[in-house]
Amino acid sequence: MSSYFLENPNNQPMELTTEQLQTEIDALTSKLTGDMFADMDIKDQIHNLTMKLNGIKPMDSHFDCVGCGS
Repeated sequence: MSSYFLENPNNQPMELTTEQLQTEIDALTSKLTGDMFADMDIKDQIHNLTMKLNGIKPMDSHFDCVGCGS
């Protein structure tokens, strides 16, 4: 899953729950191979989901993070 949102019946975006975010992080973590270059995209996805899970935004910024969407 590459999105932080799920579609609901009314076609309104619905944010993932804490449990859903953690499940996605766990699933991605299980796909890591130990090869830094092969794992780069997966680690980026894990980082983005972790920031979303923890409600982290870049310091001194009132803007959403353009790079990761947190």
